[in-house]
Amino acid sequence: MAPIILRNTYTVVPAEPTWTGRFPLAEWDQVGTITHVPTVYFYDKPPESFQGNVFETLRNSLSRTLFHFYPMAGRVRWLPRGRLELDCNAVGVTFIEAESEAELSDFKDFSPTPEFEKLMPQVNYKNPIETIPLFLAQVTKFKCGGISLSVNISHAVVDGQSALHFMSEWGRISRGEPLGTVPFLDRKILWAGEPLPPFASLPRFKRKEFEQPPFLIGETDNVEERKKKTTVAMLKLSKSQLEKLRSRVNTSEFADPARGFTRYETVTAHVWRCACKARGHSPEQPTALGICIDTRSRVQPPLPRGYFGNATLDVVAASTSGELISNELGFAAGKISKAIKNVTNEYVMTGIEYLKQQEDLKKFQDLHALGSTEGPFYGNPNLGLVSWLTLPLYGLDFGWGKEIYMGPGTHDFDGDSLLLPDQNEDGSLILATCLQVAHMEAFKKHFYEDI
Repeated sequence: MAPIILRNTYTVVPAEPTWTGRFPLAEWDQVGTITHVPTVYFYDKPPESFQGNVFETLRNSLSRTLFHFYPMAGRVRWLPRGRLELDCNAVGVTFIEAESEAELSDFKDFSPTPEFEKLMPQVNYKNPIETIPLFLAQVTKFKCGGISLSVNISHAVVDGQSALHFMSEWGRISRGEPLGTVPFLDRKILWAGEPLPPFASLPRFKRKEFEQPPFLIGETDNVEERKKKTTVAMLKLSKSQLEKLRSRVNTSEFADPARGFTRYETVTAHVWRCACKARGHSPEQPTALGICIDTRSRVQPPLPRGYFGNATLDVVAASTSGELISNELGFAAGKISKAIKNVTNEYVMTGIEYLKQQEDLKKFQDLHALGSTEGPFYGNPNLGLVSWLTLPLYGLDFGWGKEIYMGPGTHDFDGDSLLLPDQNEDGSLILATCLQVAHMEAFKKHFYEDI
């Protein structure tokens, strides 16, 4: 692969003055993934009708977008007890211009490879957190005239829904259109920075997502497992394969005839079982699955349209490998469905209360897991599978047409997986999964043969 040459790095600030000051973050902003999440878009060469300069167009429209989404131009800073707050100081985001002699065709099927790394703006977490931009973009122009746009967005400030809201409005502004949905920036609605509410005496639930996940039998941590080399695969599930799985799962004794299992529950159950088989677990091996839930419509009242922040929380389904493998697929799907159904308004509120009462939130944050022996949740014998199935992923047009490919950046945690709709075909899905090299081939075999 031809080298990628970084030509210019800019700091882009909001186009007009914005509110500045300290901005409390909600509890859900401060736990789980607080590092940056990378995504990448590839575009064909802009048509003749596009007269502008790609770099300038993106930079100028980004500045105008930041005026509306000004928290993105700030920085997070540490407070005592592992808490974070957002400093809306308008110091700006990072925008990198790069070029390469490579061609778009060099990226084959756009599966994440080490080459992808070079297209991504890098974040160095050894730097003090208050110096790290919350949003970084790198635009790389290829020899053929094609373009890649890769972004790295801080999960401490937004979840996937909000990140895509930001990206789609950047596209609209770049095309000269008005905002589609004004961002709702006030996080007080999730008691950000507030003391416990009057109903803080709600019953204490034993909550799996806040407990230590299981380790391999005989181990007291997952240090050795996390040292093992991982690899990433993008596995396609056609519409007919998905229908086969769904008819199997929905005719099982575990299915609710009134509702049936969703696509996510079905595929995730299949992935969980295949991972247990590929990893060669003993039947009594405990295993847990992390499930990310968007609570926007589950809280009462529902969060306002355009709520800009984190409204997702992780729940956990747990079982043993033996139970998952010896029972039909509906058993695993039932475990997942039950964990999802548990997420009610009261569940969300007691979770917030639980986090507010914690002496220190560091043990719930992935940042402290980088290069350390604690967390994250993923890793043999566990996995996490995030659904992008309902997110508005595709069709990001900055004025020169829609992307030819959009997908996740690099994932390097064993068991870290994403489920997204196939861009080109109706009804097929893509599983992006990271597993230990030693287990990947067996996983692929079970993934297709067990359908």
